[in-house]
Amino acid sequence: MSTLDLTADLVTLTRALVDLPSESGGEGRIADAVEAALRALPHLTVDRIGHSVVARTGLGRPERALVAGHLDTVPAAGNLPSRLADDRVYGLGACDMKGGVAVALGLAAGLDEPDRDLTFVFYECEEVEGDRNGLARIGAARPDLLEADLAILMEPSDAGVEAGCQGILTADIVVGGARAHTARAWKGVNAAHKAGRVLQRLDEHTPERVVIDGLEYREGLSAVAVRAGVAGNVVPDECRVTVNHRFAPSRSAQEAEAYVRGLFPEYDVRVTEVVPGALPHLDRIGGLVAALGAAPRPKLGWTDVARFAALGVPALNYGPGDPSLAHTAGEYVPVDHLERCAAGLRAWLR
Repeated sequence: MSTLDLTADLVTLTRALVDLPSESGGEGRIADAVEAALRALPHLTVDRIGHSVVARTGLGRPERALVAGHLDTVPAAGNLPSRLADDRVYGLGACDMKGGVAVALGLAAGLDEPDRDLTFVFYECEEVEGDRNGLARIGAARPDLLEADLAILMEPSDAGVEAGCQGILTADIVVGGARAHTARAWKGVNAAHKAGRVLQRLDEHTPERVVIDGLEYREGLSAVAVRAGVAGNVVPDECRVTVNHRFAPSRSAQEAEAYVRGLFPEYDVRVTEVVPGALPHLDRIGGLVAALGAAPRPKLGWTDVARFAALGVPALNYGPGDPSLAHTAGEYVPVDHLERCAAGLRAWLR
């Protein structure tokens, strides 16, 4: 079994985590290492569900904070093993989000008498479809393990606070036509040609900007795929334009669906996925934001803070790394970000 030294400096620990391959679905080895390292700490109670590990203090404090990070990465892109250069740790998952996991593991080891009870969650399958998500599996099997007064998700946020998150809706806009042989195309109705009206409407659409708690969430509505045709000599009788809608957390899933349908009332709109976002709840996490000394920004994207919001737990994104580097071949995490995040959370939790 691979071993992790949780007392090592953050650079060493981050590199050790990066060098444990853990593409989604293959987190067994890293979960074993994390579990073994945490079980060696007498102040923590450790549970394992699948390839997710939960460690908790039980000090009887009046408040409990939860710190979470996912163990999986996207597939490798020639970016293993890790390397240190220019005060940056490079490698698969360094930014998303093994740097954040290293910070959380260091806190788990170093804070044996925090002023709040703590729960640390290191979970599997965040980068893939939601029904495999480790947080969802924990919530289904042991919802008590996710109970907390607030949660911190160690998603890369440039070592700043990103509050709430957008919701996601994916739908197919189906345009109908009539088949014909392309040698006699005038006898049919080309659905792909007719879909141009849908694309033009999307191109002319102005996404809304919604301000919540002083934070501006910019919505988006984009065509992400266009599919038509069954053969090279057949006029398509159907064209599907797949759209992705990123909506403000003030909209419910039902409101987001109604919004998209209202933009395309004459078409068959088939919603394939809709996941609500999370409100920023700055009124409930303001103390933590102030302690971290970071002006909050809106999270433009979806993260697992939405899962905590669904459980009634206010949550924020706070982690090392530039989110725009996530999933890139050259991703890295600055050493300064690791140290700042660790220092900020340690000061708040002592």
